[in-house]
Amino acid sequence: MSKKRLGLRQVKLLFVKLVLCLFLISVAWVLLYRWVAPPATLHMVKRRAEAGVEGKENPAIRYEFVSLEEMSDQLPLAVVASEDQLFLQHYGFDFDAIMDAFQRNQKGGNIRGGSTISQQVAKNVFLWHGRSYFRKALEAYFTLLIEVLWGKERIIEVYLNIAEMGDGVFGVEAASQKFFKKPAKDVGRQQAALLAAVLPNPIKYSAQNPSGYVYTRRGRIARAMGRLGGTTYIKEILPVTDEE
Repeated sequence: MSKKRLGLRQVKLLFVKLVLCLFLISVAWVLLYRWVAPPATLHMVKRRAEAGVEGKENPAIRYEFVSLEEMSDQLPLAVVASEDQLFLQHYGFDFDAIMDAFQRNQKGGNIRGGSTISQQVAKNVFLWHGRSYFRKALEAYFTLLIEVLWGKERIIEVYLNIAEMGDGVFGVEAASQKFFKKPAKDVGRQQAALLAAVLPNPIKYSAQNPSGYVYTRRGRIARAMGRLGGTTYIKEILPVTDEE
């Protein structure tokens, strides 16, 4: 009996050490990306592999990380207006939106998500795409970590850099250069709203050749940007300028 107790104790100790080690690694990983741009994400790798399998002429991924200072203020405003208007108020989760999405999905039809910008960053930077409960639990864990260790300004900066905005086009700089022939710093309200309009499905919807539906979404997002009060609404996460 004593040997069994000793063996069980060793297993428990090993388990505790493993959990602690994984926790420390995850914290270190998140802290690293607090200051270092993610070199790539699993979704980027997957999209590159898919492009290769499909034999595309140019399967390379377009991705160029830029700071908030190198972006138009209209860009963070557009994605907040479109994706997560309570971004500055919540702590990573919008439970009302989650419940609303759950109730709508129970009725059938198109699957709707209730993910905040923070949750999308946690998923896209640290995890893989999927619908398992295990992955959702990890998503919630990393969401809490980035909310605590990064803060809203870094979360929105990373989101605007790693979100897919076209077929193999990731981030506002790559998208602005490809679709508008200008840097992200020079993007105006309507163009920012257009990029936000394709975010639900950047493969189906195009900012380069917008459909009527995309134009309609762009209009709704641009109006929402105005109703929120313009960039004043997100002033606390915008870079401090010399004028201030």
